[in-house]
Amino acid sequence: MFGTEEWIEMLRYTLMRLGIFVGCLVVVWGLVYSGLAPRGLGASNGMWVILLALVISAPISFVVLRKERDRASEQIVQRVDRVKANLDVNRSQEDVADEASRVQGRAS
Repeated sequence: MFGTEEWIEMLRYTLMRLGIFVGCLVVVWGLVYSGLAPRGLGASNGMWVILLALVISAPISFVVLRKERDRASEQIVQRVDRVKANLDVNRSQEDVADEASRVQGRAS
């Protein structure tokens, strides 16, 4: 479905997003264990750190990776447009073949 270039772009975006999350995870972990950020309740501390890192990394990724997301979106739109154009060509070829069959059927 996707070409090599699209896969590379998606992988690059995903790795950048993962890098931002890991960076936030390290920072949040440091803040929680140094006592600057609140700890989770009981044994939920690990889940608390992960959720807090997710909440912080999402808006950062949204702002920082805007150009990457727009570039990937453009490639996907171009791909969808090519597929639609190919479908239209195939439909028109089928319509021509159907019309030829009808004409040939009337002549017989």
